[in-house]
Amino acid sequence: MKSKSIIINALHDLKISRPGLWFPTLWIYLVPFSLETNFWLHYNFWIGLFFVTFPLNYLVYGLNDYNDFKADKLNDRKGNFLFGAKSTLQQLASIPKKVVLVVLPFIVYFTIVSGWKMLLLLTFMIVINIIYNFKPFRIKERPPFEICIQMGYVFTAFFSVVLNDLQMLPWQTVLYLTLFAFQAHIAGEIMDIEPDLKAGKRTTATLIGRKKTKFLMLFLLGLETFILSFWFQDYILAGFLALFSLWLIADIFIFFKEKPYSISQMKLFGVAMNIVAILSMIWVVYSGKLLQPLF
Repeated sequence: MKSKSIIINALHDLKISRPGLWFPTLWIYLVPFSLETNFWLHYNFWIGLFFVTFPLNYLVYGLNDYNDFKADKLNDRKGNFLFGAKSTLQQLASIPKKVVLVVLPFIVYFTIVSGWKMLLLLTFMIVINIIYNFKPFRIKERPPFEICIQMGYVFTAFFSVVLNDLQMLPWQTVLYLTLFAFQAHIAGEIMDIEPDLKAGKRTTATLIGRKKTKFLMLFLLGLETFILSFWFQDYILAGFLALFSLWLIADIFIFFKEKPYSISQMKLFGVAMNIVAILSMIWVVYSGKLLQPLF
């Protein structure tokens, strides 16, 4: 019975980390690499890659869930490995301690390997999550700043650079990754409008409504497509986003309009996002285009 309880708790912790939403940190971690570096031969690459899956996302989403019990309880898309766990108050109570136990060994190791710059970087990433989730700041309920603070995801790329001793990313790439982080967050807000409204949670999407939020997302997609096409001449990745933009236009004007998505539709979108993310990760590393801006 004890071993069964341990397995159940471990699976619940894995759900909290939201494996279906690991792709942003994985994607951003891989951007600084090029095939010429033979990065796959270095063990620090693999340790860093593992860190940006479960440990980092357990930190991010664990602290999120710790402060979001009411909204998550009303959110029917939660309770799975794709979108995250539905936790009891008893389960949530242990999260801060577990976050420390999961993340601290990596902080120690990465600091030993990469020095004080890495310690400052990881400390900043933790502080960003505290500011986002905890009072008196609780930026997650101060729209539109809850979108702006998503630029913290870009520090995953800086972590990758420092750990793997890579060249710093061009500012154009940093700008693109920031827009990518904004867009990914807005997609989640659109899906959570109903439970957030019921819980009294303030987000950009609950304030301006579903349709206007989709237009905001479409604007960001347009900027990303422009940057990829004209600053990087990456027509493959730009093509992915252009197709997504066309789908979003059809979503706004033909299919869903102001209607919420069903749970099955959201799960389908989640699976599709992961497939596209995997394909685009392969392309980004293979082509190296995001490391070579032409503007």
